[in-house]
Amino acid sequence: MQLKNPILGLCQQATFMLSAAKVDQCPDDAGFEVAFAGRSNAGKSSALNTLTHASLARTSKTPGRTQLLNFFKLDDDRRLVDLPGYGYAKVPIPLKQHWQRHLEAYLGSRESLKGLILMMDIRHPMTDFDTLMLDWAVASGMPMHILLTKADKLTYGAAKNTLLKVQSQIRKGWGEAITIQLFSAPKRMGLEEAYTVLAGWLELADKGAEIEA
Repeated sequence: MQLKNPILGLCQQATFMLSAAKVDQCPDDAGFEVAFAGRSNAGKSSALNTLTHASLARTSKTPGRTQLLNFFKLDDDRRLVDLPGYGYAKVPIPLKQHWQRHLEAYLGSRESLKGLILMMDIRHPMTDFDTLMLDWAVASGMPMHILLTKADKLTYGAAKNTLLKVQSQIRKGWGEAITIQLFSAPKRMGLEEAYTVLAGWLELADKGAEIEA
């Protein structure tokens, strides 16, 4: 017998709730939210879709298409949030400034936000955007877990070396609290570890049901 992670069932029944251009358009600030952030080419949408077994987040060959805060319902009390991507988005500067202003307002004001999943392309980790998000998480006391995405693009040895290098860099610069793992959406690598983090933040960790292994 083993405990089944209860996040699995919730992720499999995840549904789109709404898109918000401003904080005052977000759902009621109650319950539990986990937000997903990353540069526009970091594989954020692919990771979200793999974790939820659905095509909830829109993937595109043109990075930066996520221009709104997109909310996905897991149950009446729990949500996942896809945050706007940054980096390669070919959009006017005023629109970028709008995203940044409202993203900062969301991150700084949501009481229901329990943790932040930051996606980094394993081939290009620790960009300026990544370090800004790390700074914010530490300054605000927000739990953060990093997915080094596209790990299948490197050999396992190279991926592991990158993981250890980035992990060391983060510990020196931001402390021990931030966790990190390898992840690949196409290979479904790192799902169990990511689910464990989500279950903890969404207060599902002690609600597992015993099932046959």
